[in-house]
Formats: sequence, structure tokens, C-alpha cells
Amino acid sequence: MSKSIASTVVAAALFALGSQAAIAAPDWSKVAKRDINVFHAGATPIEWMTKKSDHSGSAGMRKGETCIGCHEEKGTLNFNFKRLADKELEPKGAPKTMMFPVSVQAAYDAANLYIRLTFKAPAGGADKGDKDNELKATLLFADAKVPQGDQYGCWQSCHTDARTMPGAADDKKTKYTPAGAYELVQWASKGNKVSDGSVTTERKMTGGTSGAKAEAVKSGDSYTITYTVKNPGEGKVVPFGIAIHADNASGRFHHVSLGYKLGIGADGDVKATKQ
Repeated sequence: MSKSIASTVVAAALFALGSQAAIAAPDWSKVAKRDINVFHAGATPIEWMTKKSDHSGSAGMRKGETCIGCHEEKGTLNFNFKRLADKELEPKGAPKTMMFPVSVQAAYDAANLYIRLTFKAPAGGADKGDKDNELKATLLFADAKVPQGDQYGCWQSCHTDARTMPGAADDKKTKYTPAGAYELVQWASKGNKVSDGSVTTERKMTGGTSGAKAEAVKSGDSYTITYTVKNPGEGKVVPFGIAIHADNASGRFHHVSLGYKLGIGADGDVKATKQ
């Protein structure tokens, strides 16, 4: 075996062992799994979603209906992916895989909340703008002041004037919300980097207060990522969403989830198990 190959094998082994040892994770065999489908949404910001002529579901949204109440059925999402991939909603080009499942598990103890994502990362993306990171996986947790955060999920932070949006987008603007805040926790593949940030009137990748940690194990093209954040409090229900930038994708060229609710010792779309 050559020195370069041997070094790669050793590094991979240490990466996996270090990931498993760094966090005293729960007994995941005792934690229920909930599949959440993430999908490429194209250029469909909050303005598009809430406009009747663009999105027929906007009428239901005005009545308080959730996105998953309309679009999630029988373990999948009932989107018109042909429309999401056409030039109107994705002028740059859609990825070969428009949707894929993410297995989500959640557990908590007195101090921490643990969230585990397991998924097979697709190749064939149309954008490879992040040369440094093969993959980034992000969790966003909305506070109670984010307008309709429990309905819209991450879309309340995605606008037509954000960078990488077509038309008159502002290259300096990233995700933002006009009120309230999202906690942002991200794991990035280069250097196992963990970001603990926020989305308010601007996105910040540092300065968060969740005490975030994240570790990953990669096997082939499959990832298992375990996040640890401060426990928001037993009995709370927290709106959250997932965003995965696979195949070196950047900006809006990610796969995202709809908005879900995480119950911590409470009812929710995903229920955290006490350990």
C-alpha cells in the first residue's frame, strides 16, 4: 500500500472514531426515526409562496395551514417537480436528484438536545459553487417571534433579493427574517467545521448561543451527523427545518425541508426521546 493511500485510510478511521467518541450520544437504538424529505426548491422565496398567482397553496397559508399539511402525504412530497425544475423557477439548472429522504432522530437529557441526521448524499448537482465543502448540513430553529415560522419553516428567511436569486438580487444579502430569530447550526465537511450562528435581519455564522457541537461519520456517500445543542426546555415545541448542500452546492442550490415541529417531551412532528 502506498503512503498516500495508507494516510487516507488512517485519516478516515480517525475521523470516524473521533466523531463517535467526541459526543456522549444517546442510545440511538432506542430513539424513533422519522423520515423527512428534503428537496430542491429552485427560486421559490417567501414572496413567491405567498402570491396567489404563483402558488395555489397561498390561500391555505393565509388560513393558517402548514406546508406539510398540504404537501406531505404517504411518506413523500406531492410537489410538481417538473415545474420546480423548469426555467421559470430554476433558471440555472436543477440537480439530477430533486428529492431525497433524511432519517431524523432526536433525544434530550437535562442539559442537551441531540439531533441525528442520516442520509445518502446525491451527486449530479447543477451548481458547484462551494469548492471547499463537499457537503454542508444545516439546522434552523425558529423562535416564537419569526412570523409564521411554524407554518413556513425556513422560507421566512428566504427572499427574492437574497444573493443567488435570479433578477435583481443583492449579492451582499443572504438569508434574513424581518422579525424574530433562527438559531443556525451547521456542519461543513472541510475540517469538520461547526458553525453556531443565527438568522435575524442578517445571517451570521458565528455568535450563536446554542453551544452547538456537531460530528459526522461518512461511509461511502452516506452521512450520519449528530448535533448537540443546549436543551431549550422540556415541554417546548420548536419549529425547525433542514438544509443540505450536497455535491459542493452553494447558496440556494441546496435541498431543504418544509417546516416541522420538534417536541421536547411534548407532541410534535418529530418527538425527542428523554434519556
